[in-house]
Amino acid sequence: MQETFSELLQEVDDETVRRYVRAYIMMLLSMHLFGDKSCTRLHIRWLPYVTRLEDIGRYSWGFAALSWLYRCMCRVANRNIVKLVSPLQLLQSWIFWRFPSFRPDGFDVFHRPLASSLPGVVQVVHPEILEPRHMALWRAATDLIYFAVIEWHQVDQVLPQLGGIQHRPRAALDIDFLMSKNGRGGDRWFSDTLQSWHIHWANMAQYVL
Repeated sequence: MQETFSELLQEVDDETVRRYVRAYIMMLLSMHLFGDKSCTRLHIRWLPYVTRLEDIGRYSWGFAALSWLYRCMCRVANRNIVKLVSPLQLLQSWIFWRFPSFRPDGFDVFHRPLASSLPGVVQVVHPEILEPRHMALWRAATDLIYFAVIEWHQVDQVLPQLGGIQHRPRAALDIDFLMSKNGRGGDRWFSDTLQSWHIHWANMAQYVL
């Protein structure tokens, strides 16, 4: 993929540009946001999501990446696992933000606006993201879905981080049985086999704190 799409020639038509864009997005998804330990392979499951570039904005990529990060952090706690794969740049940004003593020498928090504060975020994200209808998603105690990976967004456990007052948290939801779901084997369509979780996600507006 990198050899084929590494350089876009000048004076090409729009469809050629779109092909290069699709290739770039697939590499970004497979190798950075949702990478595996090979670091060299692209999964064909991303093809339907880049077919229509106009539809890409309809998907909750942030929630899916967070789900994959949670799952990878759970797996690496297993003594038989020796490498961690996931969107580690997100984890690193959070660590530098929450634990200033871990920042490397010369680190300036304002060089990483996504890991610092809301005014910095405003400068680098689309303003629509900060509209109330989208900000409500951050406060939804719901499930996070990434194909066969289901994780729980337990924002009710960290209300002070969202500017709220912490009440007595409910017991954490036990979804250990989902850890064995890796999406391999058979031709299952996850929205059918994991239907109850997809329904919960679709109704997330009911679970906004």
